[in-house]
Amino acid sequence: MKEILNQFEDYLLSNLPQSKSIHPYFEDALGDMLKAGGKRFRPMLLLSVVKSNKSLLLSNSMPVALGLEMLHTYSLVHDDLPAMDNADLRRGFQTLHKKYDEVTAILVGDALNTEAFNQISNAPLHNDVKIDLIKTLSSDGGINGMIIGQAIDCYFENQKLELSQLEFLHIHKTAKLIAASLKMGAIISEYDLETQEKLYSFGIDLGLLFQIQDDIIDETQSSEEAGKTTQNDESKNSFVNLLGLDGAFKAANDLASKCEETLNTLDLTLKNSLEELLLKYINRHK
Repeated sequence: MKEILNQFEDYLLSNLPQSKSIHPYFEDALGDMLKAGGKRFRPMLLLSVVKSNKSLLLSNSMPVALGLEMLHTYSLVHDDLPAMDNADLRRGFQTLHKKYDEVTAILVGDALNTEAFNQISNAPLHNDVKIDLIKTLSSDGGINGMIIGQAIDCYFENQKLELSQLEFLHIHKTAKLIAASLKMGAIISEYDLETQEKLYSFGIDLGLLFQIQDDIIDETQSSEEAGKTTQNDESKNSFVNLLGLDGAFKAANDLASKCEETLNTLDLTLKNSLEELLLKYINRHK
C-alpha cells in the first residue's frame, strides 16, 4: 500500500494544476494545499479497490484519484474561509486566505472543483466508465451531498441538533465523499452493482466513524498536534458537543465494530486490499 501511496504522491506532484498568466502568485496558490500533504485517504480508498480487482488499471486511475483529491482539497479551502470556519491552519500550513488573501482562496477552491472533473474526463478509461465516475462524484460532492451538509453545518451554528439530524449533516458533509471514493474504485474495476452498493454503504459508516474521530481530535489535541485549527467547534454541531467525550468514544467504538464486521464480509482480495489502509481507522478508543 505504501508503494501505491508513493506512486500517487509522485503523480500528484507531477500534475499540479497550472495557470500561466500575469498573476504573481495564483499558480503557486493552486498547488499549495495539494502539496501540503494530508492523509490522501479518499484517493487511497479508490486505488485500494482498483488494486483488488484490476491492478493493471492503477496507472490509468491516477487522474481520477487526483480529481478526487482536488475536489476534497477545494472543500477544505472553502471550509477554512472566514465566512465558514475562519481557520488559520490546515495540513500543518497556513490556510490560503491567511497566506495570500480571501479572493485567492475562493478562486483556488473554485478552480480545484472544476479541475477535478477535467482530470476525470481526460483519464485513459472507457467513456462509459468516466460518465459513471463523474455522475458519482458530482452527486456525492454536490448539492445533495457535501454542499447541503456544509450548508446545514453553517446555518445551524449555535443551534443544537438532534442525533438523527447531526448524522444527516455529517453523512452528507463528510461520509458521502468517502463512500463515493470506494464506489468509484468499484466502477473502474468493474465490480458488480451489488458490490458497488455494499462498498458505498460501508463508506457511509466509515465516513461517520471518520467524522466522530475528527471531532474527538478537535476536542483532545492542540492545533500543532493535529496539523489544523482545533478547539474551534464550540458553536458547531459536533458529536462531542452532543454526546460528550465519553459518548463520542462509545459511538466511535460501535461504528468501528460495524465497519469491521462489514469488512469481514467482503471478497477476500477486496478485504485484504482495504484492510491495510483502514486498520488504523477501524480501531477501538480506550
